[in-house]
Formats: sequence, structure tokens, C-alpha cells
Amino acid sequence: MEKSVCAWAMKQPIEREYHDREWGRVNKSDTYLFEFLVLEGAQAGLSWYTVLKRREAYRAAFDNYNLEKLASYEDSHIEAIIGNYDVIKHRGKISSVFNNARSALQLINEYGSLENALWQFVEHQPVNNHWKTMSDIPASTQTSKEMSLFLKRKGFKFVGETICYAFMQAVGMVNDHLVTCYCHQEIIEGNAL
Repeated sequence: MEKSVCAWAMKQPIEREYHDREWGRVNKSDTYLFEFLVLEGAQAGLSWYTVLKRREAYRAAFDNYNLEKLASYEDSHIEAIIGNYDVIKHRGKISSVFNNARSALQLINEYGSLENALWQFVEHQPVNNHWKTMSDIPASTQTSKEMSLFLKRKGFKFVGETICYAFMQAVGMVNDHLVTCYCHQEIIEGNAL
């Protein structure tokens, strides 16, 4: 019998795999956190599928999210990325990766890690929501608005409150799987360990 899953994950196999294995599951790795700041920023105005299918190209284009390398790049490197990788061809979004790497290194210097800087917004514990329908899930929250303002003050770009909420969902700060989705309870039990 097919397990019940969130409706957004039923269109493409890559979405289903991402939904089942990653979305909403706690990951506090600085590299992973930065990857999702990049991917969620790239997704602004586009479908998640459009970005997700390019995930490996993003890793290649952005040196597997090596912050020191990315921080050293100038906007002159944008054309090489556009010409050689299947990423979203938005110069502002590409430039923001270099800028955000520099800002991320400053956060790491100040807080010890991206985890410490970003997970503080949920007191370092995932929030388990109990949504019944997709329409119940907010596009942003007060917490994502606070995170957005914080990141903007720290020099980040493409980190609006909706992007920040999508980021929070992606890295497991919030569990927004519907209560009817098999992942919802699985994640709650995993977080309790």
C-alpha cells in the first residue's frame, strides 16, 4: 500500500525522493545549511522542482559550498558559472552566493558556526507543526521574519522571510509535513531520540 505523503511531493520522482529523505529532517551541518540558503534563494520566483533538478550542477558550480573559495570570488566569475553550469542564469542570485559566503564566514567567526547562528531562532530545537492541509502551512512566520532581518543586517542577500521559512522547512527547523504524511510522525520520533 502506498504511504500517504505531502501533495507537493507527488509530481516528480526527484521531489518525492527529496521529500522522503531530507525535507523537514534535522541537519545542522554548516555546509548543508549554506547549500540550502543558496538553493532557497535561487528558487525565489520559481518552482522548487526547477532548482532541485539542478542541485548537482549547483554543487559543482559553487565548489561544493566551500565558503573560503566562494568568498574569494568576484562578480567577474559569474559569466564562467553561467557558461559552464546548468544553474539559474540570474546574475544577482549568482553574485549573492559569493556575497553570502563572505557573510557566512563572518557569522561563523562571531557565533562559532552557522548552526549556532541560525538554529538560535528555534532555540536549537526543531518545531513540530501539526498541519492538516497544504493551505494551513504559512509562507512565512514571525520567526522567519526575524531570521530574515538578522541575515540582512549581517549582509546576506536573497533571504526574505518567505525564503527563510522555506529554508527552515528544508533543514528541519520546522516539521511541516502534514499530519497525514508518514514522515510527520517519523520525524517527531527521530527528533525525540
